[in-house]
Amino acid sequence: MNEVPLTHILFVSTALFFIGMYGLFTRRNLITMLMSIELLLNSVNINFVAFNKYLYPDKLDGVFFAIFIITIAAAEAAVAIAIVINLYRSHKSIDVEDAAELKF
Repeated sequence: MNEVPLTHILFVSTALFFIGMYGLFTRRNLITMLMSIELLLNSVNINFVAFNKYLYPDKLDGVFFAIFIITIAAAEAAVAIAIVINLYRSHKSIDVEDAAELKF
């Protein structure tokens, strides 16, 4: 079986990154913004694992970085969902425009 070239993996990672950026900048719903951030982090994980496989196939540094990012993303998602639930309870909406008054 032939290996997948690095350029194909980078293309998928770049597409995921820009889909995440588009979702982050165009959506006003906090849940979809959180999902877009997760897409960004997953594209970075793909890059870490791909470059680790092609540059240093005998080491696992890229995999360890990816696992660390997944752990941080899980903690970030838990905190963000708690904030979104609290925002919904107080404002009955999860729109970003309604959350603007929280910064004062």
